[in-house]
Parts: sequence; C-alpha cells; structure tokens
Amino acid sequence: MHRLKTDLDIVWVGNPFFAPAILEAGVRVRRLDFSQGEYFDWPGLRARIDIKASDVLVLADKSLPPAILGVEEFPCLTVFYAVDSHIHSWHPFYAQAFDLCLLSLKDHLGLFTGGRLRPEQVVWTPPCLLTRPVSPDAPESLEKSWDLLFVGTVDPSINPERAAFMESLRALLPGFHCCRGDYSALYPKARMVLNHCAAGDLNFRVFEALGCGACLLTPFTEHGLGELFQPGEDLFLYDPLDIPGLIRFAGELLAQPQRRLEAARSGFRKVVGAHLAAHRALAFIDLLSAWKRSGTDLELIRSRRNEARRIRAGYLRLLYLHLAENLTDYPELRRAYLAEARRREAG
Repeated sequence: MHRLKTDLDIVWVGNPFFAPAILEAGVRVRRLDFSQGEYFDWPGLRARIDIKASDVLVLADKSLPPAILGVEEFPCLTVFYAVDSHIHSWHPFYAQAFDLCLLSLKDHLGLFTGGRLRPEQVVWTPPCLLTRPVSPDAPESLEKSWDLLFVGTVDPSINPERAAFMESLRALLPGFHCCRGDYSALYPKARMVLNHCAAGDLNFRVFEALGCGACLLTPFTEHGLGELFQPGEDLFLYDPLDIPGLIRFAGELLAQPQRRLEAARSGFRKVVGAHLAAHRALAFIDLLSAWKRSGTDLELIRSRRNEARRIRAGYLRLLYLHLAENLTDYPELRRAYLAEARRREAG
C-alpha cells in the first residue's frame, strides 16, 4: 500500500479490524484492547495510553457492553465502529455520544441517524477481507478435501438454530465438513464454501470466502449484499429454511466445476478490487483528513461537548441503568454505569 503523508494520530480501542491497514498506509495508530467487564473514562485512557485532544479515538465493536464512559465530553474526535448492531439494540443510542459512526449493516443507517447524528456522521462501512487474498487459481486452491465447508462457531448454547442446521447437513450431505480454524488455510481446500448468518446480517465470512478464492453459497441478506455482489455471477444464494433445496443446488454446482470456478474468479475480483482492509482504511483516512482540512472535526467536537448534558439525558441514562441491572457479574462496571446514569444533572 502507498504510504500517505498525514498528521493524523489514531488511538484504536477494541477489535483491530482494519487498523493494521491504516498503520500500513503510514498513519500512526496506537492500539488498546479491553476485556469483558473493563471500561475506560478519559483519565483511565490517559493512564493506559498517551491520548491527546488532537488525536482521533476509535472504539471498535467487540460485541461487549459499552467500554468507554463519558465519551460525550471527550476533547478529541470520537468514532464508534458498530458491527453487531443486529445483535445489540443499544448501539444506536450509544452512538449518539460520538462524532462519527462507522456502520457495518447498511439497512440500519436510519436507526443511527434518527437522533443527534446527522446522515454525514454515519458512514456505511461494509465488512471486508482482513487477511491476504488467495486466488482461485493459486496452487493452494487446487487440492480439494471437501465438497462443502463451513468454518465458524457452531455452539448450541450460543446459536441453536445454526447448530441444528449444521447437524442436518452433516446427516444428509456426506461431503460436508464443519470446523473452526484459519479460514484462509481452509477455504482453498473446499470445492464450495457455505456461509450462515446469525441474524440476517451481512457478515465478514462473505468477503473472507470470496477473497480466498472460494465458490460461495450464502443466504440472501439485505444490508447491501446485492449492491456489492451479483448473485449467480460472484456467489450463489440459498434458502436456509430449505435444506433439501440447498443439498440439491449443491449437487448441481458440484457437477459444474467450470461454473464454480467462474463464480469464484468473479467474486475474488470484486473483493480484491474494492473490499480489502486497505480499501476501508483509505476511505476512513480520506474522511478524517477532509474533516481536518475543513475544520469539521473541531466543529463536531465543540457541538458534542456543548450537548453533553442532553446526550446523557436523552440517549445514555436509560441505557446505563438497563445495563447496570443486567451486568450483575461485573460489579465494578455496574457501579460505573450507575454513576454515569446519575450524572444527568451535571454540566
């Protein structure tokens, strides 16, 4: 990737996603992780990392409760990267305390812009391939071990519908294999890769499979899938409620190796051309740089801090009270949420 000349300085908290690609582009990125039950306020962040008012703070979704408190008053530009908004209904409320929201699921844009955030402050940022591409014509793609492969978590206690779906496929399709592991090493060994969505989301697995040279079978989802890829040309769709239909379709595709290869090549070209981590990184850098040049970043910070009391009262207070009631296993975080909820009268 071409290294950029920029004075941006980013503190990235949480899931790394495309943060390494931002660093590769020449932007300074310092990372800080957190675990379940851990949280930061401004003094807590400064105790862990040298964050300044001139920095950009990114909180990247780990599918955990809000980990940064008092963000509505932070003196730096703030960004919330929301990926699992199909799971967490609190995401749109929490996002109102930030200056910018990167949103993975396109059809949720209206949920995030219906409050304090304006449309230009909520940017659709689809998933992408975070590892190196593997061409369908690469040597590692020639040896095939399975007809159909799913790589991911299959746990009845977490997602019973997925577990039942995979068990049915195991019983009915001898060439089906299900496992966990390094997808970039596993996908090239399959004639076809299966995607399964937790809740109708457009997930990273679509981009991972296509970017690893796979012929992909995926459920139809909204959230921009049809804008990014052409069904029947880049990937193939199936109905997750029709397992016999899936098995028949998989059999048809197995009998048409050239059709599978052409789809794999087409989907691979789409990912390499527009959906690598580098693409997401450069789009993010361009937006931040444009805001910095125009002074929009300072205007957004000033507006947010002036509205801090209203943000707490209108978006955060009930959220924190609800979380405090339910996070009984994390007493310190529970106390922090209660303290934030009681700050509604503060300036």
